[in-house]
Amino acid sequence: MFDGHEIFPATAKLNEQKHLVLGGCDSVELVQEYGTPLYVYDEDTLRGMCREFVEAFGRAKGVNSKILYAAKAFINPAIAEIVSEEGLGMDVVSAGEIAVSLASGFPSERIYFHGNNKSQNELEIAIDSNVSKIVIDNFHEMEILNKVALSKGIVQDALLRVSPGVDPHTHVKTTTGVLDSKFGLSIDTGDAALAISKAMELPGINLRGLHCHLGSPIFELEPYSIAVEAIFRLASQFKMKGFVMEEFSPGGGFAIGYTRGQIPPPIASYAEVIIKAVKDCSKEFGMDVPEIVMEPGRSIVGRAGVALYTVGSTKDIPGIRKYVSLDGGMGDNI
Repeated sequence: MFDGHEIFPATAKLNEQKHLVLGGCDSVELVQEYGTPLYVYDEDTLRGMCREFVEAFGRAKGVNSKILYAAKAFINPAIAEIVSEEGLGMDVVSAGEIAVSLASGFPSERIYFHGNNKSQNELEIAIDSNVSKIVIDNFHEMEILNKVALSKGIVQDALLRVSPGVDPHTHVKTTTGVLDSKFGLSIDTGDAALAISKAMELPGINLRGLHCHLGSPIFELEPYSIAVEAIFRLASQFKMKGFVMEEFSPGGGFAIGYTRGQIPPPIASYAEVIIKAVKDCSKEFGMDVPEIVMEPGRSIVGRAGVALYTVGSTKDIPGIRKYVSLDGGMGDNI
């Protein structure tokens, strides 16, 4: 019996030779054909996760949603094609990811361009590629984007990345929504409010909504509710000035299991909490319910992937442990 079902791809099983089989392919035969280290992604698992997100966030009445795949988790032409076929958008953070997506036939109108240090050249490429939204991270970028948009005679649709000051209780190195973060404009310092005011005044920018990202992986549900309330409270301050939050993105960060028995909340539970918070806050602050834009990455592709290695040297220290060396390093798995 194969007992790694919660962390391996959904199609994983052992055959009569005790070989790991992924998507009907014998892993030993794959290694014989392609060598190691070898990265294998199970299409059925990947498509299944795409559909699970679409279904979970699409079942609520009175709320529109869209799912963007966070390309930073892993991107290649085949992945881009699958994500496109499943109807998802793409969250990219570089000109390279834009190029891979477009070369794979991904619709530019479903691409959102993120990143905290976009160059002018990258912004020009994004605009020339007709991406849907550019997610502004800071004042420096806002000025450059406005200049580039005006030089091209357009008004660029954008979201503003806000740091809500919410601790998601995950690893300190992957916590991104607190005050001490390189990402986004802080609510606590007043930068977020100032940025909204400034973006509304710039002629080359059409501010369509707000975005935040708390970190990853997040095993708790409550941080999402707290972040939603903080963003809506901020947005409500600009209602009388004409700002309409058409889109709201709470980011991604959904957890996956890395060890046996490490079971994250179901995607449906994340969706239920986020959708309820959005609907409740829309009512509380007298705002129209915005379209919810989710950006899962590892939670879509993580379980679908398996790294295959070949054992090389071994070292046995009696009474302590046995070291087994592989033809892959920690850089492959961090």
